[in-house]
Amino acid sequence: MEVVQPQAVLVDLDDTVIDYSGSVIAAWRAVCDATASEVPGLDAAAFFDAIARVREWYWSDPERHREGRADLRAASTRIVDHALRNLGYDLPRLAQTVANTYRDFREEAIRLLPGAIDALERMRRLGIRLALVTNGSGPAQRAKIDRFQLPQHFDHILVEGEFGCGKPDERVYRAALDALRTRPHAAWFVGDNLEWDVAAPQRLGMQAVWVDVTGSGLPAGAAIQPQRIIRSLTELF
Repeated sequence: MEVVQPQAVLVDLDDTVIDYSGSVIAAWRAVCDATASEVPGLDAAAFFDAIARVREWYWSDPERHREGRADLRAASTRIVDHALRNLGYDLPRLAQTVANTYRDFREEAIRLLPGAIDALERMRRLGIRLALVTNGSGPAQRAKIDRFQLPQHFDHILVEGEFGCGKPDERVYRAALDALRTRPHAAWFVGDNLEWDVAAPQRLGMQAVWVDVTGSGLPAGAAIQPQRIIRSLTELF
């Protein structure tokens, strides 16, 4: 099927342009193993499982998610402290140390996804206007954006912490579209989050391309249906 070229493409950052989540499991296992070796009676596997359960609970709530992504180190500290307490340990200072170590590991492990920059450059050569639209705090997201010299590839960058609200608030998409001088029907949104990057843009009339970075496919019975599914930006055109 022929792909009709859009006037503009709005692109997510984490797990679309950069590999942000690929190190999650390794990072948690590393800090759990290290912590268990220092705390008498603490089992590394049990600690890891406790953190996994708290993480799922913590990030499942939209309001906690919004607050947590504004300060990831504080969110991770809360998660670790909660997990330790569930295992019978009241060690708030240790929780903060574990959380910071985990976050340091995650930040060091961030990499550009293969082919992402080439894909962005190709879209620019095709005359497509580009916006980077990302949730998260201004300092944290700008650090990643600047680290990989991304500003040169985009006509506009919108960061939740700088704009004042984040996806899926429709003001975010409308502001990016206005900055690119584009109407919704002439734009695509590309990202890995089914609600933020697919359903919300579709409600405004945009075409949505879901990045299935893990190759797992849509969840069973998913009500959200993107116009296209790709594994990476290299498949976009």
